[in-house]
Amino acid sequence: MSQSVRLTGGCQCGAVRYALLKQPERPSICHCRMCQKSSGNLFATWAGVEPEFFVITRGAWSAFASSDEAERTFCSNCGTPLGWQNAARDWFCITIGSLDHPELVRINRFYGEEGRIDWTGEVASTHGTVSGAGGDWPLDRIKATNHQHPDHDTAEWTPHPASMTEPSTK
Repeated sequence: MSQSVRLTGGCQCGAVRYALLKQPERPSICHCRMCQKSSGNLFATWAGVEPEFFVITRGAWSAFASSDEAERTFCSNCGTPLGWQNAARDWFCITIGSLDHPELVRINRFYGEEGRIDWTGEVASTHGTVSGAGGDWPLDRIKATNHQHPDHDTAEWTPHPASMTEPSTK
């Protein structure tokens, strides 16, 4: 293995951390219904490597066999969608957003066009604001009470007890 790349990532709570030991391939957005459901979003973002270039550096992920061909992986502690692996386990894709530096993996393809919501292309031209700039949510309080793992490897990390809550149905 002569690669000198090391891209790290993990879940929101820090229980699962991983490293890619080469630049991931086929960075993509998938609009298929299965990806929409697994990410809880209008699309999912993926990039993959062969298993010898992927290592879990902390914890273990959980998996859901979304079909006979693949498993969707996630943190069972906080629910962060982390990846996808084919049934042969000879290809691992990570969710690009779970990388510590997602800006280093530029998307260059789209899949699942049959599931694309027609107005998603308009989003890129929609005016945006910086988080909290509109005054419609308490950004300072959110930042001051952040329980999210930082975007870098840590020697150890214990999720903050306040982050482990029961879901509310109210």
